[in-house]
Amino acid sequence: MKERVWDMRKTVLLGGGLLAFIVFCLIAALVVNHLLNLPFRSNNDALHEKKSSFTLDFLIPAGTHIDDKATIREVIRTRTAKETSTYEGMIQAITEMVPNKFLYMAALILFLFWAFLFMTVLRVFTFVGYSRALRISLLLGACVYYFMPDLSPGRIDDGLFIFVAALIIVLRFIRKRRRKRKARESESPFNSTATVTEE
Repeated sequence: MKERVWDMRKTVLLGGGLLAFIVFCLIAALVVNHLLNLPFRSNNDALHEKKSSFTLDFLIPAGTHIDDKATIREVIRTRTAKETSTYEGMIQAITEMVPNKFLYMAALILFLFWAFLFMTVLRVFTFVGYSRALRISLLLGACVYYFMPDLSPGRIDDGLFIFVAALIIVLRFIRKRRRKRKARESESPFNSTATVTEE
């Protein structure tokens, strides 16, 4: 009975924490969306007038005229589009010279590198066990690898790494639930069979 109450409290705490995290992410997304929709030039000029140490000059693409009605989001898109085109040209030139099997091998090494970094942080700064830290680091490493540019062609490997990491977590959760269920059934007094001895 105590174990069931503890499991219920643990589930409620986990659900409350997850709900709080979702609410925090939604609020953060709304704030960021509002900031990105602000006009670029007027806000940047206001920062210059206040002599602020932080300005938006670093977002201005070289050789590009910024309209008065342009938002911060549009300026960021213009800058990232130019940088991405240069980067994609370099990556395409490299990938044409290297066989695909070496590219996928490099992708796997890069994914394991990100997972190793997260594993190190979790083990050094938290009290998470090795198996849980490994599962979390694989998922976080896959998410970072998905959004980071890589040498492998296509998006198959990106989705595959996330799928495998998520599948490991789901299988571990199912296995743990089955073990708890079997332990409860074995401890239940209704399942115990009493032996009757005849005199």
